[in-house]
Amino acid sequence: MPEGAQRELLARTQAKPGDIIFFAGDSAEIVFATLSALRLRMAERFKLIPHNSYRALWIVDFPLFEWDAESAAVTSMHHPFTAPVPADVATVLKLSTAENIGSSEKAALLAVRSNAYDYVLNGVELGGGSIRIHDSTLQQAVFRLLKIRDEDAQAKFGFLLKALSYGAPPHGGIAFGVDRAVMLGLNRTSIRDVMAFPKTQKGICLMSGAPSPVEEKQLRELYIKSTAKNR
Repeated sequence: MPEGAQRELLARTQAKPGDIIFFAGDSAEIVFATLSALRLRMAERFKLIPHNSYRALWIVDFPLFEWDAESAAVTSMHHPFTAPVPADVATVLKLSTAENIGSSEKAALLAVRSNAYDYVLNGVELGGGSIRIHDSTLQQAVFRLLKIRDEDAQAKFGFLLKALSYGAPPHGGIAFGVDRAVMLGLNRTSIRDVMAFPKTQKGICLMSGAPSPVEEKQLRELYIKSTAKNR
């Protein structure tokens, strides 16, 4: 590493002799996940996490869109019915009519904030939700930005667009995980420790043995066709 870069790194981190600097280089998603896991692991190892204390916060202003490198297009960070914050609605409407999404338009889209929120306690998400789009024009604009053609939007979500055109009121909500709150209260690290009948990582219930085989007659009654081969 060039000497000038070393000096800049030391200045920015305020590192002193005996310190260790960890850094990573990759996409933002991978870097954030990697360094976050490392930070928590080191905090546990050196007992830097206080017990029997609670720190809560609300997380807001999530991005409305994210960039999918494989398809070279924007996708919904949460789902396509999440509303942007009021201050960013004009940006969504304007960019939905753009013929091409260049670098500047892409940057503007990725800067659009969603009207979504998470409630976090001691680093654990206890609840989350969002305000939904309640305007037909805005919903169609989001569909266009997600490369959903108008005719496809009508075929798949025509009932929703029609309902919104009548003047639906703003609506939203939040869902809380009671099991996660109990887990934190008992100083546990997995919700399986506080669930009556926890599933394994493969989705198997050790109590009931589900999922279990069913008869062809049962499948026919439910109009379900099985593609599994008999073993």
